[in-house]
Amino acid sequence: MSDGRDHLTRGEIAKDALQAGAEAAAHTVGEVATIVTRAVGEVASAVGGFATEIFEIRDSSRRALADQVEELGDDEAPPASLEVQPEA
Repeated sequence: MSDGRDHLTRGEIAKDALQAGAEAAAHTVGEVATIVTRAVGEVASAVGGFATEIFEIRDSSRRALADQVEELGDDEAPPASLEVQPEA
């Protein structure tokens, strides 16, 4: 007489356990990859924003120095190391 339960062999039980473990590992690897991908994107965005700010600061400094040269004239111009270099 049957009690209604499936009778699985040891091999089937081992296969099911191995399959469940592989699925859990694949899911975890996917989650970690998503986290790393998002983090790399955020870092790239932050570095890009910083670079943009540096370029804006450089351009503002160049404009300020050019204005100063115009106001002071050639006699009182800042040293050559501070002069505005033309864009290439």
